[in-house]
Amino acid sequence: MRLYSLSVLYKGDPKVHLLKAAYDVSTFNFFQRSSVQEFMTFTSQLIAERSALGSRASVKEQDYLCHVYVRSDGLAGVVIADNEYPQRVCFTLLDKVLDEFSRQVSKMDWPSGSPATISYSALDGYLSKYQVPCRAPGQ
Repeated sequence: MRLYSLSVLYKGDPKVHLLKAAYDVSTFNFFQRSSVQEFMTFTSQLIAERSALGSRASVKEQDYLCHVYVRSDGLAGVVIADNEYPQRVCFTLLDKVLDEFSRQVSKMDWPSGSPATISYSALDGYLSKYQVPCRAPGQ
């Protein structure tokens, strides 16, 4: 069981853009890591773009399961995991991250924000903390 990516995006008009992301590509060959990370960024944006406001979904993409939660305020989160990782834990993680992000980052920064301009450093910690679902907080 593995988590590969955790992203926070903003579903604005007309398109979705990445606000912050964390990746764990350590299980991939060194030469594949950057293309795998690009694939995960692209897939996260595409899934958030195709999801309605206020919706949750799990989408299979190649060997991965992508879990998306788009809040009614346009803030979206995407977790990319392997097929064995529990869906319930992914949505618990997304709830927690989006709530915390919306408290720490001003809503005015979402439409124009980017990974370089948004100050939110908790994603890497969450990604490593949730690698083992049974040890994830609250599980």
